[in-house]
Amino acid sequence: MRPTADRTREAVFNILAHKSWEGGDGGSALAGAWVLDAFCGSGALGLEALSRGAAGCVFIDKATTALDCARRNVTMLGETTRATLIRASALSPPAPTRPATLAFLDPPYSQNLPAPALVALAERGWFAPGALIVVETGAEDALPIPPFCEQLDERRYRFTAVHFLKVS
Repeated sequence: MRPTADRTREAVFNILAHKSWEGGDGGSALAGAWVLDAFCGSGALGLEALSRGAAGCVFIDKATTALDCARRNVTMLGETTRATLIRASALSPPAPTRPATLAFLDPPYSQNLPAPALVALAERGWFAPGALIVVETGAEDALPIPPFCEQLDERRYRFTAVHFLKVS
């Protein structure tokens, strides 16, 4: 696992709480959001979203050790009623019970996973219309933007690039 650096995570959540992109209502992207945390690892991104007002979160990871870690963290923080944990690959996900209005994708760097995962998740219906998607990549990794998304912003933090996309 390669967890998101604390400073990067704090910056991402400050942007989500305060940034107003064209067509948005100027409010936080977190309040009442239905969140997908794909490649969840420890679950830090989804749990942070829950702590900042998201309504619920689905955590997906194909690695049993990662999902067990996320499950321990969800339980320790008392979020079992607002969290669903699914052992699956983001490249071949199950169908959702509800589409996400906010999604985090934090796949391993330098493996060209973000674009295929975005497409697979979209094809299965994981993204609500207008959903905001935050994709973390290595600073040197390219992120081909799928045709169903527009890139709203990109930020670089040392070895990491964070892409803010919106489902069109």
